[in-house]
Formats: sequence, structure tokens, C-alpha cells
Amino acid sequence: MFDGLRLATSFGKISFCCHFDVVLIKDARLWFGCYQKFRVGFRFSLSRRVSVSLRQEIIRLLNMALTRIGLAGLAVMGQNLALNIAEKGFPISVYNRTTSKVDETVERAIVEGNLPVYGFHDPASFVNSIQKPRVIIMLVKAGAPVDQTIATLSAHLEKGDCIIDGGNEWYENTERREKAMAELGLLYLGMGVSGGEEGARNGPSLMPGGSYEAFKYIEDILLKVAAQVPDSGPCVTYIGKGGSGNFVKMIHNGIEYGDMQLIAEAYDVLKSVGKLTNDELQHVFSEWNKGELLSFLIEITADIFGVKDDKGDGHLVDKVLDKTGMKGTGKWTVQQAAELSVAAPTIAASLDSRFLSGLKEERVEAAKVFQSGGFSDVLESKPVDKAKLIDDVRQALYASKICSYAQGMNLIRAKSTEKGWDLKLGELARIWKGGCIIRAIFLDRIKKAYDRNAELSNLLVDPEFAKEILDRQSAWRRVVCLAINHGISTPGMSTSLAYFDTYRRERVSANLVQAQRDYFGAHTYERVDMPGSFHTEWFKIAKQSKI
Repeated sequence: MFDGLRLATSFGKISFCCHFDVVLIKDARLWFGCYQKFRVGFRFSLSRRVSVSLRQEIIRLLNMALTRIGLAGLAVMGQNLALNIAEKGFPISVYNRTTSKVDETVERAIVEGNLPVYGFHDPASFVNSIQKPRVIIMLVKAGAPVDQTIATLSAHLEKGDCIIDGGNEWYENTERREKAMAELGLLYLGMGVSGGEEGARNGPSLMPGGSYEAFKYIEDILLKVAAQVPDSGPCVTYIGKGGSGNFVKMIHNGIEYGDMQLIAEAYDVLKSVGKLTNDELQHVFSEWNKGELLSFLIEITADIFGVKDDKGDGHLVDKVLDKTGMKGTGKWTVQQAAELSVAAPTIAASLDSRFLSGLKEERVEAAKVFQSGGFSDVLESKPVDKAKLIDDVRQALYASKICSYAQGMNLIRAKSTEKGWDLKLGELARIWKGGCIIRAIFLDRIKKAYDRNAELSNLLVDPEFAKEILDRQSAWRRVVCLAINHGISTPGMSTSLAYFDTYRRERVSANLVQAQRDYFGAHTYERVDMPGSFHTEWFKIAKQSKI
């Protein structure tokens, strides 16, 4: 048994313990000053004989030394987000199961301006270094690692504390975890974070959903950490209840899949049909980035065409293997489209294209088979008007992008209706204007479209977007036909055009499909000239007519 204050800590492998028999405020301040300077995970205890006033003063001093927030998971995104938070003036504690990542992050904080980032090698010290109610952001791989990290952290958390998952998690997992945390008295948020490592470091687009109380804990931090767009403010908003934040981020990534595929198709047509060089492509995309296609993805595409190979001759883009990776959010988006019966063909085509790109060895063998039969890589080699082709492809790309975003927004609306989330599509367009991968100038016009009509059934029928598509549809058709005739696959542009053509027609061929279903399965059909459900004995009628 001791009388007074005991403080213990450790530096590396050396442990220290100080026991004050007679507690003096100046002694306590000395230790707490050391804590504030080095943040080395102090443990303290007070004996019962310490007076109430002295006890309160010591606790006050300790609270002054605690950080504002914690972050667990120090891969690229985690490190950069931690440094961003610290740079905005919020002292942050960081933890990673692999302790070298902790030390690496702290070193970066020192190099990048002595930022208030404090590293901890064990979860207990990490959690106890954060002011109450504690808020901890996790940035770990989706799935089991998230559950493992939650278990590690929650063992040291108290009622009222909050965990925020900033990874690309399946939204239903977020809802399950929110319920489980609520049973422990803990708050939970699922927060989409978009912008890659550059965005995480300098300002991402943030999509928090779940406990509104938890959001209010961290709102002041998010408003400063998020990307700042001069005409519309921080790129963050409270998305809604449950797993809405993760769901919106998932659809954002699905739109991103479609956007990237469409740009790749524009590149393929310009290179394979127009025979543009990489230098010409860089110029074209740079010019496009000054107009209606102004966006992060167009900007980086222009940059890519300008990079020379540092390991050989030529441009690096030509040495990159034509095999696209993926992490799952595009697949989840297409699965949700099927579950919700929402057409998302542009996004689905982009996913199929990634699957086909993965069949590199098979495609190499297939090329040999068809080349031996007289099929070259590009079926025609007639010269084209480059200037005309470039302008047509620009228009086709823009029109196709509208379709991709329209599909994504329709998916979000459908899920919002199903779950009762009451998501604001115009507000989502606003927070995507900066920081995120799909940031683009025309998102401002998408926001205005939903501001004009919050119940807009589809972006295609907004008066402004409808006019733009009509103005570009001739060029769009020329590009798709040209690609087909040259044997260049443009699944994104083609299916976007088919989506538009199907949506704009009052009557399509689905009557025949429904008649077929009734023929072989007695699924019934409706009529255009009278109400009700009907069934016809098609087989019997057809059989009699053949007699």
C-alpha cells in the first residue's frame, strides 16, 4: 500500500516508476510536462489518502496532456490521414499491430513539421492516451481484420467511447458492428474516405454514417480535415443512419470504376484508330481538362502519358501490363444493382472488363488463333481525321459519364428508400466535388440538378443534362460505330449508349420477352389496352395453327 501518487511508464525496453509519498503539485506537473512532450503511455494511480482537491488537480493536469483522437491502422491511408489530422491542430495518438509502422509515422510527423502525432506500441496505452469520450478511427483491411481490431480496442474502451471504421467495408457489416457496439455502450460510425494517399494527407472527401451522436463527437475535426472547395465548403456531411456512409462510398467506387473504364476506352480509340502518340494523348487530355471534362481522373491521365520509362526506352504507360486489379467495391456495387433491380450497365461493363483483363494468358493465346485466321489486332487501318475523332471521342466520353453517374445516383436512391436513410443526392454530389477520386467540375451541375428537383427520377431527364446528351449523341454514335468497325471494344461507351437509347424509348422489345415467359412458364402478362393480368395458351394455339 502506498500514500500519494504513483506514475509508471517506459522508454523502449527500460521501465520507470516514480512514487511520490508526499504529493506536490509541482512534482506532478513535472511528470505531466514530460508526458506532454514525449507521450510515452503513462499509467498512474492515486491512493485514497490524497485529498479530493489534489486528486481533481492531478486528473485535470492529466486531461490536459491527452490527445484529441486516436487512429489505429498505419498503412498508407492511415499514416496520411493521421498527419492530416495533426496538421489541422488536433493532437493524435496512433497505434499499429506492427510497431515499426508506429515509429515510421512518428518520424514522418517530426520531418513534416513536428506535428502532434504520438505513437504507442500497445493498445492499452494507446486507448488511455486519448481524452474522453474517446474517438478512434480504424483504417484496416475490410472483413475479419476490422473485427479483430474492434475486439482489441474495445477491451480498453469505456461506455460513451466511439470507434470509426474508415475502410471500404461492406455496409451490412457496419450495421452489425454498430448494434454490437451499442450493446457494450459504445458508439460506432462507418466512414467512407476517398482521395487516395494524396487526399488522405491533404484533404479527402469523407462520408460518415451511423451514430449521429458519434458524428457530433468528431464533426469539428472532420470539417477541417476534409477537402475544402471554395464555393461549397468542406467535402464532408453526415450521410445518414446505419451503414449509409459505407454504402455511399461503395457506390462512389462503382462510379469510379465506370469513369476509369470510359477514359481507358477513349484512350484505346484515339491510340488504335487515330494513331495518336503518347505526346499527342498528353496534349489532348490536358486540353480536355480545361473544359467540361475537368476532373481528377482526366488530370492524372494526362500526367501518365508524359512519364518516360526510367528502366528503358519510351513511355512507361506502354510497359504497364494490361491487367487491372480490384479490391471488391465495384463487384459489391454490381451485386447491389442486381439486388435492387436497378440498371447499372456502365458500371457492370467496367467490372466485366477488369475480369477479362485478368485473362491475360488466355487473351495472348486467343490472339494467336484469330490472327492465324486473318484477324489483326485492329481490323481497319484507314486514315481518319484526327481533329474530328478527338472531338467526337470527347463528346462520347462526356455523354457516357453522365450515364455512369446517373446509374450510381439511382442505386443510392433505391437503397435509401429501402432502408429509410433519406439520403440527399445533391449533398452527396457536393461532397464529391473535392478530395475524392471522382471529383469533377460537372458534379456541381449534378448538385444543381437535384437542388432543382430532389425527386428527379434520372439525371438523363434533367433539362440541362438532357440537352447536353442530345447535342452529343451523334458524335457518341459515330465513336461506337467506328470502334466496332475497327474491332476495338468499348463496352462502357456502348452500354452507356444502349442505356440511353432504352431509357428514352416509350416502347421497347420487352413485350416479346414477357410473351416468351408466359409461353413456357405461364408467368402471365399485362396488356397495353386493358387492365388486368392475362395468360394465353400459346403452345396450343401454335400447335393448332400448324395442323
